[in-house]
Amino acid sequence: MGAKRTTRLRRLLTTSSWARTILFRRAAAALLAVLAVALAAATMLHGRENTVPALVAARDVPAGATLTRDDVRIRDLPAACAPAGTLRDVGTAVGRVLTGAARAGEPITDVRLVGPENTLLATGNPDAVAVPVRLTDAAVADLLRPGSRVDVVGDPAVLANDAVVVAVRPSEGASAKGRLVVVALPRQAAAKVAAASLAQSVTVTLR
Repeated sequence: MGAKRTTRLRRLLTTSSWARTILFRRAAAALLAVLAVALAAATMLHGRENTVPALVAARDVPAGATLTRDDVRIRDLPAACAPAGTLRDVGTAVGRVLTGAARAGEPITDVRLVGPENTLLATGNPDAVAVPVRLTDAAVADLLRPGSRVDVVGDPAVLANDAVVVAVRPSEGASAKGRLVVVALPRQAAAKVAAASLAQSVTVTLR
C-alpha cells in the first residue's frame, strides 16, 4: 500500500508541475503578445507625432515657372526629412516664381522661390532685391542659370555690375519681345536697372 501511495503521489506532483509549466508558458505568450501590440501602437503613434505638413511639388515643374495651385500640394513628411524653410501652406507659393526645376514630391522651401530669402542667399547682401530684366537677345538667356553672375548693359552704358541671376523664365513664344530674367542687385542699382529697362534695350554679359 505504501508503495502505491508513493507512486500516486509522484504522478500527482509530476502532473501538477507539468500543468504549471504549461500555464506559465501560455501566460508568458499572452504577455508577449500584449507587449507586441502595445509596442506597435506606440510606434505608429510616435510616427504620427513626428510628421509635419510640408508643401511639395505635385508634378515636375520647370525652372522659372510661376506656381499655380495645380503645381503644389500639402503632404505629411517625417520631421527629419523636411528641410529647413519648408513651406507649410499652398497660398505662400501660388503666384511666385520657382528659381530652379522641381521634381514631383520635392519639398518647396523659401529659398526655392524668388523673394527676399532667395536674394539674401544668392548675394549675401540683406539690401539686395530681385528685379526682372527682359533681354533683347533671347538666346543669351539659354546661357544663364540661377547663380550666374552678369553685368547688366543698356544702350550704351553698363547699368549694373555683378548681378546674380536668380531665375530664368521659360520662353513665352515668338510674339514675346525677349526672354525674362530675374537678377538680384542692391536696392539702388535694381531701381536704376528697372527704370532703364522701360526705356531702352537691355542685355547682360557673363562675368
